[in-house]
This record gives sequence, structure tokens and C-alpha cells, in this order.
Amino acid sequence: MTSSVPASADSPVIATARRARTAAAALAPLPRTARDRALLAVADALEARAAEVVEANAADLARAREAGTSETVIDRLTLTVERIAAIASDVRDVVALPDPVGEVVRGSTLPNGLELRQIRVPLGVVGIIYEGRPNVTVDAAVLCLKSGNAALLRGSSSAYASNEALVGVLRDAVAGAGLPADAVQLVPGTSRDSVRELMRARGLVDVLIPRGGASLIETVVTESTVPVIETGTGNCHVYVDEYADLDMAVELLVNSKAQRPSVCNAAETVLVHAGIADRFLPMALAALTAAGVTVHGDEAWRKAGDGAGVEVLPATDADWETEYLSYDIAAAVVPDLDAAVAHIRRWTSGHTEAIVTRDGTVAKRFVSLMDSAAVMVNASTRFTDGGRFGFGAEIGISTQKLHARGPMGLPELTTTRYVVTGEGHTVE
Repeated sequence: MTSSVPASADSPVIATARRARTAAAALAPLPRTARDRALLAVADALEARAAEVVEANAADLARAREAGTSETVIDRLTLTVERIAAIASDVRDVVALPDPVGEVVRGSTLPNGLELRQIRVPLGVVGIIYEGRPNVTVDAAVLCLKSGNAALLRGSSSAYASNEALVGVLRDAVAGAGLPADAVQLVPGTSRDSVRELMRARGLVDVLIPRGGASLIETVVTESTVPVIETGTGNCHVYVDEYADLDMAVELLVNSKAQRPSVCNAAETVLVHAGIADRFLPMALAALTAAGVTVHGDEAWRKAGDGAGVEVLPATDADWETEYLSYDIAAAVVPDLDAAVAHIRRWTSGHTEAIVTRDGTVAKRFVSLMDSAAVMVNASTRFTDGGRFGFGAEIGISTQKLHARGPMGLPELTTTRYVVTGEGHTVE
């Protein structure tokens, strides 16, 4: 790979990347037992030093509240002893997962007797640029370590104290287990300059994974010289078909929207078949209102709101394209499945779409017409998650189509190489 790192690359960011490169070379040949031992040490250390992390997190929370940050964002930023214990539990779950490194993807013996194998190998140095949520610091580092990669972590300045404390715990645990501490590093600096340097560290960093809002992702994708795995925003849809079980539909809709609205797999738009709108809309409005959700609806939803004594705000194109990440949802009535599909394909971010229906033919057609990373049939959009898919903690949810798509677990943090074994074979 041709490097685009400047010849005078002695900045703190580039120095950090160089150390990561060295650590990645040391990690690659280590057996699973060594990496798993380090991860178990990480889980134990997180629990033992939880109070230290919570104290650092409190400083971040105080600054956020002083800056007038919304409670939704503060929830994403918050760490408690209970949340840290859950993170530690997730780490142990990752330890139990199969090791992708060394897996034979395919293999054969060629007619000339050469033995050909395509095997999984670590990517090398993985940089993760993310906003808010300090739990991503642990998730990303652990998945990188499990798959034999070094992790360069660049969280947002709003969580700097939390991330610094977490990385300190991780590095101490990793080093204590005999692995290079530099396999986990926090990218120094809180300015955009440090992000730009990381994005230009081609030749030292093998891949960048941005996790956050549309602006962050767009910046990394368009400005980085390092290859990028694009994780997209979650403008997710729920379509309630005319053959839906209405009680089920209400439950799935509320769960998809309100179970945790600040995450990318929360539903942002509900579409309802006109054939059941008269019965379903009053039920949905009552349930959404009880859950604290504000509806931004079309004329049919606003009329239903007037009849139910519920205020429904008028929906505009801005609502159809918005990832609210809050207790808000856009809503429309559509004449049929094709209209629902057309609406979704126009406005979706390609993350997750769901259909509620008892008609298998309709469900099959909906699935075939969707072009998103995940499609749910009679299930909440909230299931699009590495943990809920059984992958353990995920590195992100990719909405692109190359290398990885959907929740990215351990296999998505590897690439492959070919190993060819012969007995003095030569080319004629």
C-alpha cells in the first residue's frame, strides 16, 4: 500500500498510528487463547474499576448539561456501574464467540496437485471515529482484539474523560495479560485536526469505521484517504399491512420507536395500509401518546388525531428524511404495498425496514423489493444489532454494500489471504 503519511510524520496522531502498526504485527500471530485471556482480563478490570470510570463520566455529563445538551444525547453519554457491568458481560460473551482468524473460507486441491486455501486474517490497524456513546470505546476495542486487530479510538470531545478512563483500564488489562498495550489506543487530541490526520494516515491505518450522525459519516467518507467502511444513519420504517394483526402491529411499532429512541435501529417512520387505517390509527395514536411519542403525520393521521383528541403535527419532506433519535415519528397512510415500497425506497437510509403482516406472499414481496441492510417480518426494527443477532458487541452497522453490510461482528473485521502449498511446483 502506498502511504500518504507526510515525510515529517512525527505528530502525536501519526506516532500513535505507528505504535498501533507495531502492535498489530505482534497481535496477528497470537493464538486465540492469548487474545481471549486478555479479553477476560478486560472484563474483570471494567468491573473492578467501574467507580473510576463513572467518576470520569460524571465530568463529561456535567459539561454536557452546562452546554445545554439534550437529555437524549446525555442518555447516550451516560455510564453507570450497572451499564459498565453490562458492558463487561458483553465482553465475556465475545470471548465465547468463534475465532474468525485462521478460518478456511474455501479450499481445494488443484489438478496440478497444488493445495489452495483462502483463510481469514486480521485487517491490521482499525481506526474508529465515533460520537458520544463511550460504550463504543469498549465494544470497538474488544472486537478488534478478538479478531487480531489493533484499535485506534477517536471518540468525541464530549466523552473525552470517559474514553480516557476506559482506555486506561483496557490498556492496563491487555498489558497485564501479556499483549502489547498499544493494541488499544485513544487518538490524542480533541480538535478536528486530529481527525483529519487520522483520515490521512494511509499506510499506517488499514481501515476507518465512522459511527455517528450523517455529517460525521459524510465527512469521513469524502475526505479520508484511508479505506472506509461506511456505517449509515438509521431512517428505519415500519409498514403495517392490510393483513396485519393490529394488536401485534401496535406492540411492534411502539417497541421499534420508543424502547430506546436514541439508537440507529429505532423506527422513524410508520406507514399504514389504507384498508386498515380507520381501525389502526386510533389504536396507534393512543399507544404512541402513552409512550410519550409525538407524531408528525399526513392528513389522514392528523384527522385521526383530531378525532382522538391527540395533536398530530403536519409532516413535511424534512420529516420523511429525518433520523429523529427522539420521541418523534413520521406517519403516513398509503394505498397499497407498492406505495409503501416507493416511499421507503425514496427516503430510507438503507438501514432497517419492517413489515407487519399475516400474509406470507405479501411479506415475501416486501422483502424482495427492499434494498436495505436488514428487513424484519413481524419483528421490531430494534433487533438489527450485533448482540441480538448473536454476534456479540458490534463494531457498527454498515449500510454500504462492499466488504460488509448490516451489523458487523468478528468476521467483518477480517480480510482473507490465499495460502498455496506445493511440492516444488513450477510454472511451465
